[in-house]
Amino acid sequence: MSERGDDGSGAEVPENPPGSPSDDARTGDGTRPDDHTPVDGDARPAEPGAADGDADDGPADDSDGSAPGDGRAPRRPRDRRRARAALVASAVLVLALIVTLVVPPARDGLVNLWCEATDGVCPVEELPPITEDEETDPRVRMEPEEAALWGNYVALGDSYSSGDGAGDYDPATAEPGGCWRSEHAYSQLIQQEFDFAGSLGFYACSSHRATHMLEQLGTPESQIERVTEHTSLVTLGIGGNDLGFIPVLRTCIVRMPLLDNGACQAQEGEIGRRLDAFEEDLTEVLGEIRDRAPDARVLVLGYPRLFPEEPQGMYYTLTVSDQEWLNGIGRDLNERIRDVVYEVDGDVYGERQAGSVEYVNTYSALNGYEVSADEAWLNGIVLGQFGEGLRVDRASFHPTAQGQMSIADRVRRQVEQGPERVLYVSRETLASADDDRLAAELGGPLAPVIGPPAPGTEADGE
Repeated sequence: MSERGDDGSGAEVPENPPGSPSDDARTGDGTRPDDHTPVDGDARPAEPGAADGDADDGPADDSDGSAPGDGRAPRRPRDRRRARAALVASAVLVLALIVTLVVPPARDGLVNLWCEATDGVCPVEELPPITEDEETDPRVRMEPEEAALWGNYVALGDSYSSGDGAGDYDPATAEPGGCWRSEHAYSQLIQQEFDFAGSLGFYACSSHRATHMLEQLGTPESQIERVTEHTSLVTLGIGGNDLGFIPVLRTCIVRMPLLDNGACQAQEGEIGRRLDAFEEDLTEVLGEIRDRAPDARVLVLGYPRLFPEEPQGMYYTLTVSDQEWLNGIGRDLNERIRDVVYEVDGDVYGERQAGSVEYVNTYSALNGYEVSADEAWLNGIVLGQFGEGLRVDRASFHPTAQGQMSIADRVRRQVEQGPERVLYVSRETLASADDDRLAAELGGPLAPVIGPPAPGTEADGE
């Protein structure tokens, strides 16, 4: 029977019959006895019995130092092929890495693939490159604490920021319709804790709203006019009176619990409309502050929760449901404040401006010491004389001195840790912030003491 496969068809060659010359019967130079043509060891069919592929493929090349009968295993072409394959694979991986790092389209494609695979967890977008006009950056990068302390500190806001309810008031402010500024207010504690290059200007005033701050612009009563170019830190707590929180509480408390069950939560629609208007006013207030102190860190505070997260029973006439609803109103107010702050600061950073606008979360600052606790850090409602019933006083639901300390701790941490981004201050502003300039600017250009809100407006406790 004749052999097949010599025509290159790749057909299987049957086993040699007994006595026929074997494929391994070659001369010492690797040629067949009949045609003296060299045969590639890789192209030979496997010998019978070599099922594991480890059969001898013939004499090795002289260059590997082995010879027939010397007892050493010849180097196998399959091992050489594996080594060559590993080397090629390594080279391809290195080349792919270089292309990914150097060629932007490849890098962008890899980033996009990662974003899709992680469902939107993408690298933070880098700022646009500095233009030719910005080659010399007029800003100085600063650590959070030093970015807050290089100038004056101005404290603005309503009764939660003036310290109403904490006692020990400035006598000039402790009168009906006054600002009720306490020495225990969080701004006083912050001023004592940090070494400001300048001084504290304490202008927060009980009963004030964002609308008041805007209406009083250009007048001696204006809080915002106290902010000047070399102000390095501004704290602002505003919004509770814009929402009308004390009147809302009064409606909830001073009622007949069994006859007016829906009176408290029926206010929700009006509260929503007030919050919508407040967002616009707060955005404008922050813009006015930034116009006057573009290098300042502006810290905007939220409000603490008044009732336990899970009330255990009634608080006077307030049911558990009422308390939870009032907590939700406070949370909604805080979310509005936070969202405005994030939007304004996003514009500041995106436009490569100095300074910052930051949100300070105080919602859980009184946790465990809410108004219904045995050792509350909030002033509760006032019991009137017999027959007068319950009364919501001016300082009701306002932090005590201990409550102000807890709020101050949140502010302190924000001063030290800063926002989740880098901070910059103008080189020119820093260079001109000497002691004389800081002292001259304190109080602003319109200086006199801030009084109560404009006539005809409602105060906190009224």
